[in-house]
Amino acid sequence: MDGLRGTAGLLRRGRPRRRRQPQSLSGSVLALPLRPRKIRRQLRRSAASRMAALRVRTLPSEDSEDSRVESTAGHLGDALPDGGAAAQSEEASSAARSRGTTPPARVGDPSALRGTGSQPVDGVNGVDGELPWDSPLQRILAELNHIPSSRRRAARLFEWLLAPMPPEHFYRRLWEREAVLVRRQDRTYYQGLFSTADLDSILRHEEVQFGQHLDAARYVHGRRETLNPPGRALPAAAWSLYQAGCSLRLLCPQAFSATVWHFLAVLQEQFGSMAGSNVYLTPPNSQGFAPHYDDIEAFVLQLEGKKLWRVYRPRVPSEELALTPSPNFSQDDLGEPVLQTVLEPGDLLYFPRGFIHQAECQEGVHSLHLTLSTYQRNTWGDFLEAVLPLAVQAAMEENVEFRRGLPRDFMDYMGAQHSDSKDPRRAAFMEKVRVLVSRLGHFAPVDAVADQRAKDFIHDSLPPVLTDRERALSVHGLQVRWEAGAPVNVGAQLTTETEVHMLQDGIARLVGEGGHLFLYYTVENSRVYHLEEPKCLEIYPQQADAMELLLRSYPEFVRVGDLPCDSVEDQLSLATMLYDKGLLLTKMPLALT
Repeated sequence: MDGLRGTAGLLRRGRPRRRRQPQSLSGSVLALPLRPRKIRRQLRRSAASRMAALRVRTLPSEDSEDSRVESTAGHLGDALPDGGAAAQSEEASSAARSRGTTPPARVGDPSALRGTGSQPVDGVNGVDGELPWDSPLQRILAELNHIPSSRRRAARLFEWLLAPMPPEHFYRRLWEREAVLVRRQDRTYYQGLFSTADLDSILRHEEVQFGQHLDAARYVHGRRETLNPPGRALPAAAWSLYQAGCSLRLLCPQAFSATVWHFLAVLQEQFGSMAGSNVYLTPPNSQGFAPHYDDIEAFVLQLEGKKLWRVYRPRVPSEELALTPSPNFSQDDLGEPVLQTVLEPGDLLYFPRGFIHQAECQEGVHSLHLTLSTYQRNTWGDFLEAVLPLAVQAAMEENVEFRRGLPRDFMDYMGAQHSDSKDPRRAAFMEKVRVLVSRLGHFAPVDAVADQRAKDFIHDSLPPVLTDRERALSVHGLQVRWEAGAPVNVGAQLTTETEVHMLQDGIARLVGEGGHLFLYYTVENSRVYHLEEPKCLEIYPQQADAMELLLRSYPEFVRVGDLPCDSVEDQLSLATMLYDKGLLLTKMPLALT
């Protein structure tokens, strides 16, 4: 706890700046059938949480014998373990910051997604508001509903997304390195996630605005055109543009679709970074966007139709793991693609930041895909950009060497005009700089900056989707209502014997700021990016250790009377505040008094 109190003082000096923000032509791609297998993972147990080891199974596709994984890795040994398969890839159009900035007229009620998420808002995502009863997507969402730990749910859903490729191998060999194609031969794999019928329903029933929620674009004769008319994207206008050859890009579909929200809200805990998405609908025999690269890790989920993709490696080292999106490229700017393939429903394409990509529909068939984006400005450089100014500030305050004056004559031998000088004073100056820089690590408020980035992630995050168990055992499941002229079922209270744990693993962060402690949380966030200001509760010093214990012990239960507070009053006050805010659940339903 002392660390949090100390970092609060460091951050008072100045908070870190916030950044918003067919086969490979080269013949290097290998493909072999990969049979599904069970993957075991072990999670370390800590004394605080006493978490049991997990066993995670790979869920194969319906036609797993024909499933295969390909990548742009150059050697079979760089592909799947045990000689499994190499990788390959393709991608989707620009997915930058696909959370949206302005709310639609109606984004739906979290209660629309009970348990499996099979009750999307206003009938979107399936006939009569339900997912196809036996789709692979419905089965995985139903499975997630019975997994008690949100951390395990995130790992399980990501495993399903990559199947049959093991996530451990993906992160170790392919993440941020290679483009990857998972071809499943299962058209139903994503069925119920999003469809053209859902897009039509959204256009009819939601306040979708051109340029704000929907873009119409086309790429003709080497030139990209955006043809957004002003105002609302009514069906007549949107479908007329589609008929004229424009691709339609729906920004922030999670604001309109409860199923997409559920999908992303679970996965964001796997990445530890904001997960956004865009949906792209492209008419036959057309291309919507020019070749370009993005500043996000992209996962392309082919939902309907087919699309020819071409993916290219970064052209120069400065474009590798790009920090910003590129301008549009012409065909003359491109070399040979490392991947050229046609995505079909059920296929998955991944490519890292900086990989140039373009995609076009072929004759006679449209394409609908969803691009999941994550890891925007989540680099070591971004972290150090926040740490170093604070480290210099602290060093100047605490170490006199950083306050000593520069040599009076340093301008006589330093600077670009003296860069070739052999003056010994120049070498001494450079050595002094190196010594001081090497000492900055001692003053770097690393934990404080990590907390601030975690706070930013809490604000960026989608609100959590609750399982049936989480709803029933939290304040969200209390049967308090108005009946027969009066409120009923009022009076449930926590006692020192009540056992509790946090609602989910990644929903809150304890941060020290300005000499105070604040608990930032996600449960009141909007499905529209940063629609709400960051939400927090102040945690008093006498409750700080108890709050830390609750955060660390998830998913193990802690008895309220065992919370390390000075008094029973402090124990009950903290637990009741968190429960009433929807941040705690109880081991058993609360009894009415």
